[in-house]
Amino acid sequence: MEPITLATERLVLRPFAPSDVPDVHAACQDPDIPRYTSVPDPYRIEDARLFVEETCPAGWQNDTMYTFGVFSGETGQLVGAMCLVRLAQLHTAERQAELGYWTAKEHRGRGCTVEAAREVIRWAFEDLGVERLEWYAEAGNEGSRAVALKAGFRMEGTLRAKIIHQDTRRDAWTGSLLPSDLGRPSGTPYLPWPERG
Repeated sequence: MEPITLATERLVLRPFAPSDVPDVHAACQDPDIPRYTSVPDPYRIEDARLFVEETCPAGWQNDTMYTFGVFSGETGQLVGAMCLVRLAQLHTAERQAELGYWTAKEHRGRGCTVEAAREVIRWAFEDLGVERLEWYAEAGNEGSRAVALKAGFRMEGTLRAKIIHQDTRRDAWTGSLLPSDLGRPSGTPYLPWPERG
């Protein structure tokens, strides 16, 4: 797939460019990003270059991972990164993807990540035909969970030993989002398990 650019009221979501390498490197010096994401620790300038110049373009080219740099529409400052990872072929019945993100420390608490997530979710459902989105984060990552909830995800529980961090397996919170949760149609009918009182 050819990379695309999305926009919201305050933000521009675009593919990273080589000129973004220093800003990605600087943002990932915040210890919370390697603590709660899969970025290397320590995060070197070479890691930022590999991510921006190789990993992200390959994901778009292979139609497997769509990574957006999230930037302020007013200042052009890097706000964070948002990634949609295809979990199953989107042209098959599964049509599932996973949403992940990180936010630069100075931009947290302003609603930017929620705003970006809502736009990527809209794009996933409307343009890619995704029918189920997943989110997960290490149990205890209240910030990521708050973003997911505000973006519409429904929490489903805890996955035991899902994440490996510093050679230790850790539990993860998980949630999902369906088009119907947002009042959107889905290409495949959904028959939920009846809840019992």
